[in-house]
Amino acid sequence: MKEKVILAYSGGLDTTAIIPWLKETYGYEVICCCVDCGQEEELNGLDERAKLSGASKLYIEDIVDEFCDDYIVPCVQANAVYENKYLLGTSMARPGIAKKLVEIARKEGATAICHGATGKGNDQIRFELSIKALAPDLKIIAPWRDSNWKLQSRQDEIDFCTAHGIHLPFSVDSSYSRDRNLWHISHEGLELEDPSLEPNYEHLLVLTTPPEKAPDEG
Repeated sequence: MKEKVILAYSGGLDTTAIIPWLKETYGYEVICCCVDCGQEEELNGLDERAKLSGASKLYIEDIVDEFCDDYIVPCVQANAVYENKYLLGTSMARPGIAKKLVEIARKEGATAICHGATGKGNDQIRFELSIKALAPDLKIIAPWRDSNWKLQSRQDEIDFCTAHGIHLPFSVDSSYSRDRNLWHISHEGLELEDPSLEPNYEHLLVLTTPPEKAPDEG
């Protein structure tokens, strides 16, 4: 019987590419878990995408109320805003997501948890310390730090998915890495990684409209 791994799944490019990679590289049965912190329509179509990419099943776990009561409210009370701008929505969501990943791992009898955080930021630490605090016996797989992970760009990931017959609802020109929840939305990737470039707001913005496209009157 194959060992099971729980993949923290967002439906984005990174975690979609990770599904066939986990199966080919380690022979795992991949079970996806998307933790709903208020992503709304971003959850649409995830079950089909995960399974067509090779996952055996997908859990969508709703923690919106818990996220609001146990994370957002205390952070608001503490006036937790980074550099007077950043609302820390990604940071505060990670412990709750990790908690749910461990719950699903125990339910499924999984031996590992996988996340798609890159090796250059704090997200990997937030996930891994939370998981290890709750389940020190579970193996953690971080593809971006794994020498077997050869996909070094978003174009590489798109090509990899295409080669595995995975249809993606986005192109390389609009495949930003987004993190959205009840409290905020953040973006990274593409031209945002180069401070000399102007952001492409037409492709970038999700919850707001570029000023030049906004109506002249309310």
